[in-house]
This record gives sequence, C-alpha cells and structure tokens, in this order.
Amino acid sequence: MKPLKITYYLEVISSWCHWAEPAWAELKQRYAAHAQFEWKLALMDSSGLPTSRDQCEWFYRRSGTIVRSPVMLNSGWFEPELKEYLAPNLVAEAAKDFGVTDDRVRLAIARAGLIDGRKVGRWEESVAVAATAASVNPDALMQKAKSAEIEARARATTAEFHALKVSQRPTFVLESSIGDRAVFSGLATLAPLAAAADAMLADATAYASFATHFGKLPA
Repeated sequence: MKPLKITYYLEVISSWCHWAEPAWAELKQRYAAHAQFEWKLALMDSSGLPTSRDQCEWFYRRSGTIVRSPVMLNSGWFEPELKEYLAPNLVAEAAKDFGVTDDRVRLAIARAGLIDGRKVGRWEESVAVAATAASVNPDALMQKAKSAEIEARARATTAEFHALKVSQRPTFVLESSIGDRAVFSGLATLAPLAAAADAMLADATAYASFATHFGKLPA
C-alpha cells in the first residue's frame, strides 16, 4: 500500500475545477510512486450554479483574470432551466464501469462545455463526447449513465464531500498511512498541495523507519 492517498472532489463543469486540472496532473506525475489517486463527484445544486448566462460570464472573467488565463471560458453550455447538471457528471462516472477510470472522459466533457460551449447538460451531447474519448459504445454508455446505480454513487460521493464541511470545488483530501489528513477546499494551485504531500510523506517515512528499528508498540 502506498503511504499517501489523494482524493479530488469535483464537479465536471466547474470552472475552478477546470483551472485546478494542471495541479492535479502535476500531483499525479510527481507523486506517482508514493500516492494513490482518485477523483470523486461532488454535484452542485442550484445554489452553486449561475442564474444567468451574463452572471456565468462575469464569474468567468473573474476566475480567468485570477489565474491569468489567456482564454476566457465559454458560457455556451449554460441552460438556465437546469438546476443540476447530471448528464456530464453521471456520464463521466459511468465511464468508470467501462474501465475508463482515468481523467480523459471528464476532461473531454469539461472541455466540450467550458471551451467549446457545447450543451453538455444534455445527455446526448455528453454521451457523444464521452463515447469518442473512451472508445465505448454510446448506447451502452447512455444506459449505464442513466441507471439508478450511477446516480446513487454520485449522490454518495457528494454526501462524502458535504461531510467534510466544505463548500468549494475543487476539494483535495490528502490522507497518509499514519492517519494524518489535510483538506484543501477551493485551492487550485499546486504549491500548497505539494507542500502538504511532502510533509505527510516525510512523516510516514519516519514512522516506517522507527518501526524497523523498534518494532510494534509494546502492550
């Protein structure tokens, strides 16, 4: 078992999750030998969504300037009548059942919505993007994504997210083999995550060294 586990709670169409993806990719590369990685859905309800396309674009101008992005995100995906975007999230989750447990499906859907402005809130649109990215049968993917099983999984991980007493996506949870835990909610940059990972790995290594020299705690 690796000494560190890093869990990334996300919403597929979240702009701040989009901005956090480079940090996530760098974490996976830098700590591949020492950590296991998993992403989980943290669905947004209407309280976390913009109320209009104008408001969505205002948020995009704010976040885009904060991260110094040369590209403004595209609000074309937004549909005000939708109070929850199940399609992009559940399609990404369903792809796991076809062996696609990495990031490519959810990243493809996010890019289709946030960069290309495609209506990924619609099942057909998200499935079309995902099926191409994952090389899976679109009809089978659609059926799986709309199943009660997949929605139940998404609701369960969303409940896990809320149990952390946080409200921002992305949220990263780092847990070490010696019981240390760090939660970063709303941060989208690498530096604080890497600093915590390094500290937790150092402590886990020290505990392993001590166990080698002194054995288990006496009764």
